[in-house]
Order: sequence, then C-alpha cells, then structure tokens
Amino acid sequence: MTRDEFMAHCAKLPHTTHVIQWRGADVWKIGGKVFVIARCEDEQLTQASFKVSPMSFDIMKEQPGLRPAPHLASRGMLWIQWYSNETLSDDDLKSYLDSSHRLVASGLTKKKQRELGFLRD
Repeated sequence: MTRDEFMAHCAKLPHTTHVIQWRGADVWKIGGKVFVIARCEDEQLTQASFKVSPMSFDIMKEQPGLRPAPHLASRGMLWIQWYSNETLSDDDLKSYLDSSHRLVASGLTKKKQRELGFLRD
C-alpha cells in the first residue's frame, strides 16, 4: 500500500486527526486517542501498528508479517504491528484499521463519544 492510499483511508474514517510524531511516524487519532501508528519509506507503507481484539491478537501475533507491536504489546496493550504483506492483503489491513478505529472510539469517555456523535442522549 502506498503512503497516499494509507493516508486517504485513515482520513475518510469519522472524526480522525493526523499528526507526525515519534520520530516522523504518521499517527492517526480519534478523540485524541491513537488508533494507528505508521511508518513509510519511499512513499510505501512499511509498518503499521493498530489495536485489535483479544482474539485477533492471539491469532495474529504468530502470523508471518505480523507481530505484537513493540512498546505497546510489551505493556499489555492489544496492538499488532504489520510489517509485510505475507498475511494481510491491503484490503485486509484496511479492515483492521477500521476495526482499530472502532475499538478506540468505543473506549472514549461517554462524554467524548457524545461530542463526536457516536452516542445520543
């Protein structure tokens, strides 16, 4: 996946913001909370770390091209790092990015979820 494709996909998700931090990583957030951290080289996506469900974490952590996300999984967080196309196609990766977005959004405070329109009074 190219950097432009990755950026466009994340930008179309509701209420996302983008920052560059942590030594040049593309960091996408919802409600101020990170849902994906990515690195690119030569305009190609080379790494993407994202939040997953407990079941997905258990399955994905052993798959080729995937591993527990450094600095996050070691702290008990359920984050996977994608680093090659061996297991996930671009469409599959995009699906996991969507899921990460939903997981992080569901963990926001009820007040923040209401502000973003995910909950109604």
